[in-house]
Amino acid sequence: MRHSFIIPLCLAGTVALSACQKSGEQQVEEALVDINVIDESNLNDVMLNAADPNEAVAHFVRTSSAHPDRIDLKRGLAQSLTRAGKHDDALTAWEATVEHPEATSEDQVYLAQAQIRTNHWDEAEETLNQVPPTHETYLRYRLEAMVADSNQDWDRADTFYETAAGLTTSPGAVYNNWGYSQLTRGNPRDAERLFQRALTFDRNLFTTKNNLVLARASQRNYELPVVPMTQTERAMLLHTIALSAIKQGDLSIGRAMLEEAIQTHPQHFEAAVRSLRALDNNVTN
Repeated sequence: MRHSFIIPLCLAGTVALSACQKSGEQQVEEALVDINVIDESNLNDVMLNAADPNEAVAHFVRTSSAHPDRIDLKRGLAQSLTRAGKHDDALTAWEATVEHPEATSEDQVYLAQAQIRTNHWDEAEETLNQVPPTHETYLRYRLEAMVADSNQDWDRADTFYETAAGLTTSPGAVYNNWGYSQLTRGNPRDAERLFQRALTFDRNLFTTKNNLVLARASQRNYELPVVPMTQTERAMLLHTIALSAIKQGDLSIGRAMLEEAIQTHPQHFEAAVRSLRALDNNVTN
């Protein structure tokens, strides 16, 4: 009688062991899935910050094709295309991202930025109008300011530029855009003030230095501003001043500035040489 229990007990032990093995295998598989997700997430982060944006584009094209429903991969592809300077493709990618049911207000803002970069200003304005007013970010208000500028709605633009500047610790680019807006409106003094303010936050913004020179030159102030600059930058700024002076009819000042720019540049300054040659030809003719 005792032997009759041996087989059932053994069978029960076998079933229990099998269940334990199955449970253990399941746990391993789940752990591997978690590890793969973590590894993939890390790889995506690395790719988004990769030195070569084209490698990131290739990565996200491949992974998003394998997982077409994942918004993080759609977003990563759009960001990578933007970094790679492929703005038309980036616009398409951001449109696909925004259509995803898990899209956020920030995705809409990036779509608006892509629309502006591809010169779709009306679409950008419409996209920004769909962003909830509670979504208050630096990028959102900077784009709002640019759209207002394009509509020549100056009061609205000034309000948005001021708001955007207050939402970032690095407002140099905002003040540069705001200054350029003032310059196009015919307010060079206000533009000069804003360019100088931009340089207090980022002294390496050459575009801002060039804009500052343009603002001063438009007031017939042809002296270089007291800002940090390399020798090459100095030559390029002198060239900008020269062209502004010539455009305003101050030919002798323009010629002197061109000659100084050529002498200052550490290498052959072909653009300045061509400008000087063109000026001489026109004067002779």
